[in-house]
Amino acid sequence: MSRQDVKQAAGKLNPAGAVLAAAVILVEACWLFAALPAAALVSDIGGMLVAGWATVACAGVARRHPAPLRRFWTLLAVTMALAALGRAIWTVQRIVGGDLPNTPVVGAVFVAGILTGTAALLNSPSAPRTAIGRARTLLDGVIVALALVPIGWVLVFRGIAAADLADPARTLGLLYPMFDLMQLTILVAVSGPARPIWRPMSVLAASLTLRVVADVGYVSLVARVDYSAGHPIDLCWPLSYLLIGLATRNPPPPDCDGTDETAESPVPPWWRVALPYLPVGGAIVAVVLARLPTGQTPQLVFVTMMLLLATLAVRQGLAANENLRLVARLRRLAYGDQLTGLPNRLLFNRRLRLALRDGRPVAVLLLDLDGFKQVNDRFGHATGDTLLTGLAARMRAAVAGDGTIARLGGDEFAVLVDGDRQVAPERLAERLLEALRPSDGDEDVGVHPSASIGIAEYGPQHASHSDLLRDADIAMYAAKAAGKSAYRTCTPALRESAVSRAELIADLRRAVDEDQLHLEFQPIVDLATGAVRSAEALVRWRHPQLGMLPPAKFLPLAEETGLILPIDRWVIHEACRAAATWRGRAPEATVAVNIAAAHLRRPDLIATVTAATSAAGLAPRALTLELTESALIEGTEAVLERLHQLRELGIKIAIDDFGTGYSSLSYLHRIPATELKIDRSFVARLGSDERAYATVEMVTRLAGAFDLAVVAEGVETERQHDAVAAIGCPRGQGYLYGRPDVPAMVGQDRA
Repeated sequence: MSRQDVKQAAGKLNPAGAVLAAAVILVEACWLFAALPAAALVSDIGGMLVAGWATVACAGVARRHPAPLRRFWTLLAVTMALAALGRAIWTVQRIVGGDLPNTPVVGAVFVAGILTGTAALLNSPSAPRTAIGRARTLLDGVIVALALVPIGWVLVFRGIAAADLADPARTLGLLYPMFDLMQLTILVAVSGPARPIWRPMSVLAASLTLRVVADVGYVSLVARVDYSAGHPIDLCWPLSYLLIGLATRNPPPPDCDGTDETAESPVPPWWRVALPYLPVGGAIVAVVLARLPTGQTPQLVFVTMMLLLATLAVRQGLAANENLRLVARLRRLAYGDQLTGLPNRLLFNRRLRLALRDGRPVAVLLLDLDGFKQVNDRFGHATGDTLLTGLAARMRAAVAGDGTIARLGGDEFAVLVDGDRQVAPERLAERLLEALRPSDGDEDVGVHPSASIGIAEYGPQHASHSDLLRDADIAMYAAKAAGKSAYRTCTPALRESAVSRAELIADLRRAVDEDQLHLEFQPIVDLATGAVRSAEALVRWRHPQLGMLPPAKFLPLAEETGLILPIDRWVIHEACRAAATWRGRAPEATVAVNIAAAHLRRPDLIATVTAATSAAGLAPRALTLELTESALIEGTEAVLERLHQLRELGIKIAIDDFGTGYSSLSYLHRIPATELKIDRSFVARLGSDERAYATVEMVTRLAGAFDLAVVAEGVETERQHDAVAAIGCPRGQGYLYGRPDVPAMVGQDRA
């Protein structure tokens, strides 16, 4: 039966039983308050009838509710059955004996009902799932109950010594309120803050509260010899049974099947933690007040306090054990990788520092999976996590006892080799690469990455574990540069190269702010007239120590680190300002600026270009943006839309180094280009390679078909000039016409 069916069935339960039980209680109330004859018998029969109906109701709902709730309702059914049985035995013995039958049999039945009721609470949907958690909750209830005995003695039963309590069974009857309060405490504990309170638990709390009132009133009356069967207080017990029966009309909680694992257990409130201990202080005061004039402590109070101390000791033992388990779990969380089960970065660094402190030989292998990002992008992170788990198991098996493998994060792993282990780090790297090699079927799936491994051995050049990890990282990137799926050992040359590279990157970050960049312009010549009609802006770096650096020395680093963006912006602004100065003598002259692919993908490119032309007072048509084929072919729809917006503003678009990239004719239909620049590699072979001549001629005709201007790059000799002119290229650029320099030749004729 589905939960929806159970919910509908709960709402459609036959109300006749509940109405009949309520009618019985109403008749009993009228009978008792009117003090009619046989009030005791009416009270007993009423209690038995209502308890019997509650038994049937709990048993019936136990069959309809999901499996996790069946034990809860079954135990409540047994509790109600024991209440009815105990009431029946009480009635028979009272009629036969003519006195209050506080006999061992009656006491045993009622105590059994208390035990089954407590078990039901510990099997409720919100109760702890572990045996230790249930034991802790039970002990909390026992502590509260025992602590309230001396308090109740002082507040309620101060004159109990005057009562006839020679019968132990009768003394046991005085402890019923303690058991009720124990159950009420357990109910409050298991209905804690983990989830909204299930409505039946609130109804059961009301039932237990009624029982507390009834039992306290009963014990108080018995202690003062004021109770007789048929007293109006007897109504509280059948009312408590009625509430338990009514609780069965509620549907099960939404997550009663135990499948909801999304909610985290919240931190319990302070009162929940302090609940079992709050009454203990009152119990200590009550013990002092309960002392008899002879200086002795009443036996019941003394025994209760001994039991309380023993229970507190057991409870604290459980708490200490739980704290130890929590500490162990926190250590696993702090030092273990939750996905692969390997040690994490924190534990790896601790073991590495310990090995270095002990002076043992130490080597570190740093491993990075090649192409793992593509796995996540193509198949999703779930597939990536599964792959990582499998690869981690392979690497753990490959390392075996020759090292400590850890996952540092993402797709990065490390192996620590220390002490007197016989295996060489290089041999261990080979074993790891072998373990990561695709097995049969892996290549067909297409999700098996290779790995690059860097090796560093601790030596005098290392001041700390960070230096050792840095060298392993340097070697790992050298392995990637060597073609991946390989390993490299860090050498002094590799280290020096990496340090120089890092220093150069640090210097490059300051280059723009400290005015270290410099622009030179190479003229672009009209081959028909020899006039310099345009110039390409080329950036140089005046390094404070290394002197003037060409673009090939620092632009690749700038693209890797993202520094190309501020450099591009600076070049665009400076080129526009320079072009504005020569527009006076050459109104038709233009300036060309190279744009990186990263800048092309940024939405603020248009704002950068318009701000530069406006600030310089330069017409947008005087600016040409040069883009490589690779940057254009990777362009998204947003990039294409951005290029169309630039063209609408009048900015010209040139495809640089044409013929060396993808050279796809399809993108010429989509990209709003205005110019093609034939790569210098073709121009250099003119006159010696017929295929180069044919290529330049084909590109020139193709550009004419698309109404694109053509510039031949790399013209360095008169022979090359004559060749491109004969082919029909309208413009040329190269050392023959001028080296990169100040833009003084723009607007003049070629000498």
